[in-house]
Amino acid sequence: MASALSYAASDGWLAFEAPAKINLYLGVYTEKDERGYHRVDSVMTAVDISDKVFVRPAKDLSVSCDPSAHVPQEKNTCWKAAQAFASMFSYDASVEIHIEKHIPSQAGLGGASADAAAVLCALCELSGIDTADVRVSEVARQVGADVPFFLSGKPCYFAGAGDVLAEEFAALDALPVVLVRPPGHGVSTPAAYADFDRCPVEAGSLDKMLSALRAGDTDKMVCAVTNNLGPVACRLHEGCAQVLKWLSNQDHALVAQVSGSGSCVFALCDNSDNATRIAQAAQIYGWWSCATKVRDHGICCI
Repeated sequence: MASALSYAASDGWLAFEAPAKINLYLGVYTEKDERGYHRVDSVMTAVDISDKVFVRPAKDLSVSCDPSAHVPQEKNTCWKAAQAFASMFSYDASVEIHIEKHIPSQAGLGGASADAAAVLCALCELSGIDTADVRVSEVARQVGADVPFFLSGKPCYFAGAGDVLAEEFAALDALPVVLVRPPGHGVSTPAAYADFDRCPVEAGSLDKMLSALRAGDTDKMVCAVTNNLGPVACRLHEGCAQVLKWLSNQDHALVAQVSGSGSCVFALCDNSDNATRIAQAAQIYGWWSCATKVRDHGICCI
């Protein structure tokens, strides 16, 4: 497998960073739209851990991953993104796609969605289509609910099924973040939503989060962090519950919460040194961890 440097340096390759996200707020409701998707209110921000996505023109569409995803390439979100783009714009999306994975899968961090958004950015560059074209956002929505977010990456509120941009906010000044994921299989999103339907949990206050972000008040934002899929993730994955309890009890962790449907848990911290200390302590238990920070942008060229 070629290195990231060789992919980036080789003729014809376009290279992108595809960052993870965390949900500062997630509210899921029992009602569903005509597509069968739950109504979702989601406030997300990008964090500074990224997959690397490499794209170049080719004779046929192909997708590879390092490490291997062990699924048919036709089921990869990047493949779906290329096909949806081709259909929307009547464009020949015959490209070779390689994904260098760093974001854990089935963790609620949006890695697959970020990768798909990176492919859309690459195809826009190759075809001369502006990423701000509303049709690009529509393609993103077709691929996955979180994909439109990564075209921006700033703190955003998404309504609808969590896929309709409702409001964008100022960046959060590189707020330190710890990510901790227990070992084993993650929590699949369909399983989480099915469990939620069996035992719904009331959503927290969206207004508190939106008011805090509009005011640029980090302290109030921290107090408004909530996720009503968190209890679901903890029911489905005992390790997720253990991580959440442990992280919530760490000094200098301002707040801890499950991201998305889990199984990764994040904590917002008072400074980067303490974030690093907490991440290192988590590894003693055999948990994957990463000290990082909020970033003010989504997909970017490298």
